[in-house]
Amino acid sequence: MNQHGEFIWYELITTDPNGAEAFYTKILNWQVRDSGHPEMDYRLISAQKDVAGLMQMPDEACSAGMQSAWLGYILVEDVDASIDSILASGGQIQMPATDIPNVGRIAMLSDPQGAVFYIMKGIDDDMCHSIDPSELGQCCWNELSTSDPTAALDFYQSQFGWQKGESIPMGDQPDPYQLMHYATKRDDTGMGAVTKVMDENMPPVWTFYFNVADIDQAAELIGKNGGQVVMGPIEVPDEKFILLGIDPQGAHFALAGPRIGEEV
Repeated sequence: MNQHGEFIWYELITTDPNGAEAFYTKILNWQVRDSGHPEMDYRLISAQKDVAGLMQMPDEACSAGMQSAWLGYILVEDVDASIDSILASGGQIQMPATDIPNVGRIAMLSDPQGAVFYIMKGIDDDMCHSIDPSELGQCCWNELSTSDPTAALDFYQSQFGWQKGESIPMGDQPDPYQLMHYATKRDDTGMGAVTKVMDENMPPVWTFYFNVADIDQAAELIGKNGGQVVMGPIEVPDEKFILLGIDPQGAHFALAGPRIGEEV
């Protein structure tokens, strides 16, 4: 059973659901099906198990200037109480608390630096299967790039109980790559990290890494299908490589996987 403070779901809000579906099914071999929601086009993304959702960006969000984006859902014990606490700590509401029939209660907020995320309390305690570092197509890492890592760490620790892990130096940068652990699940790797934005003009944002079988093949497929690789592939621990990309609709995403056929 998932606990308070854990990521349990991911969602792509996009200006072109059909285009996004065509792109990601080629890159990650995902299967996409309609959720059956009677009032909106909401699609479920599966990699053997359900991984994420895909939805059309609402017209009002487009008018407000929202860009296509991946967002994460964090489990909370009480959505309304969490909203009050987040607001008191400097966060802001992006979408009020809403009840989704047969799903649960959700709200969209931003942290004090502006990174957007959902909170959610489901109608049942079923274990989520969106995150598995060992399974292809599933999320393996949650990374926050922010303007003020120290303040962001304090915020997420206070709201969700996250704990600091190893601090990895970033060359001549003053802020390290700070690994984070869930309060109830501490291991050698962790659930993600907090890092300083590479460009001060970039807004704080969460980036989610999905597993692929061959990082170089994935990079090639991104370019062939209208996306763009903006960084990588670069090597990281555990004989993995990562890349950062932008899909054809402008949403940022990340991939992780081995470099097949080359000694790492």
